[in-house]
Amino acid sequence: MHRARPWAEAGRYALLTLLALYVLVPIWGVVYLAFDGGVHGWPTDFRVWPKEPTLSVFGEVWRDPAQAQTFLGLLRNSLIVAGGAAILSVALGASMAYAFARLRFPGQRAGLLALLTGAFLPPVALMMPLYIILSLIHIRTTLGGLMLVYTAFAMPFCVWNMRAAFQAAPVELEEAAFLDGANRLTAFWRVTLPIALPSIGVAALIAFLIGYSEFAMGWLFVSRAQNVTLAMAISGMARTSMESWANLAALAILMSLPVVVIFVALQRYLIDRLLLGGESAR
Repeated sequence: MHRARPWAEAGRYALLTLLALYVLVPIWGVVYLAFDGGVHGWPTDFRVWPKEPTLSVFGEVWRDPAQAQTFLGLLRNSLIVAGGAAILSVALGASMAYAFARLRFPGQRAGLLALLTGAFLPPVALMMPLYIILSLIHIRTTLGGLMLVYTAFAMPFCVWNMRAAFQAAPVELEEAAFLDGANRLTAFWRVTLPIALPSIGVAALIAFLIGYSEFAMGWLFVSRAQNVTLAMAISGMARTSMESWANLAALAILMSLPVVVIFVALQRYLIDRLLLGGESAR
């Protein structure tokens, strides 16, 4: 058996170590800033360990992080907007993805091209049309309007991802369901959808992350402090007042915790579905 040369193996491990440090060092920088009560204003050096370890920074940002709201108020807005965007993207995109995957109709190629173009468009390209439409129906400054904005951003990716999942599902299973008397809707709901659930879950998670972490477009559609999200609050802190980087770091860590919890909760389920496929849906 051919074995790698020692110097090649050492070089590979050195490269992997550098990549790990490239990812972990910035994360640790945020962590130590959040727990360091001695940082005031701009940090001037990098420390391996906080100079004055404390949890008081977290208590401060929990009570009054930004925009005259509590952390729970900002988190509620973020979860409503991001969760709503994920649900709408999957619910509205599943039927479109299934149609592109299983049906043949005039304009299908043009529709796929338009979908692919929409997936690669920068969000700023949709800014003006969405601003006009949401202003006409008087929901531009509401959480529902912001939810629709992020749904428009995430929908092309979700449809494209779910289309690939529906194409990968064996068509013979649907044909067997048709022979048993099922119609197209029943076959989709009971056969194809359970098989494609892992990819649908990934699409929903990506749509959630888009709505949870986006802040640049949000300021265009939100004009009231009670509708500000966590990502927008952090960006506002960075733009208006940087008296304490520790507060910014602590708020960033608190913001990341719900995403970590959601990922950990869904990880085992998604892996089981990917490994077992349609068997786990029975």
